[in-house]
Amino acid sequence: MPGLPAVIRVGHKGADAIVPGNTLESFDAALAAGVDMIEFDVLSERPDGGGELRVVHDYGELRRHAAPTLAEALAHLCSAPFAGIRPQLDLKRPGYEERVVEALDDAGARSRAFCSTGEWRSLVRLRTLSPDLSIGWTVGSPMAGVPIVGALAGRLSRTGLARVASARLRDRSIDALVVQWPLASRRLVRVVREAGGEIYVWTVDDIARIRELAALGVSGVISNDPRLFAQLTEQRAAL
Repeated sequence: MPGLPAVIRVGHKGADAIVPGNTLESFDAALAAGVDMIEFDVLSERPDGGGELRVVHDYGELRRHAAPTLAEALAHLCSAPFAGIRPQLDLKRPGYEERVVEALDDAGARSRAFCSTGEWRSLVRLRTLSPDLSIGWTVGSPMAGVPIVGALAGRLSRTGLARVASARLRDRSIDALVVQWPLASRRLVRVVREAGGEIYVWTVDDIARIRELAALGVSGVISNDPRLFAQLTEQRAAL
């Protein structure tokens, strides 16, 4: 029996199941768990895109507690202990793409960063600003009770996601597809791979499901509890 394919191990908000996410401490916990990539949210302080860029999921969370600035997060993730760990910036709203690219440049992190969002106009803007920046299109699944982001994604959730994703990957509009795990299928993985792209799945906190997704051949798995990846590695070594 062949071993399970290797997957890129991504900590969601750092390691949200270990230490509250979108914090420097959660990034440290993800590092200790042995991740390859750390995903975190980026939101402007104001809905119009103005104010500081903060590492926070939504405005309710921003009102409840102080959140690190994007500059602080990138400085932390670019320090020596995180050498080789890729930052994944998930842009929650459109309107501040240029400042995200500037922050990556200020930190010297553009070449290893991965930016994802469900907002198609943000992806277009990011590609225009930085053709060499790795970007991914985030698509949620109504099967998991998560609202689809944007009208385009809403239509594709039922029919043509694989077709459109393939076209967008082939014309270099995006480099990766970032889907909620119920959308992952053998066909979708195959189509994305054949188009030269990567496919990441979120958010997976069950080792059995991580194994199933690894067997499908996904590029990476995003988990709140990156300690689970050690069990996947142990199983791979035993096969």
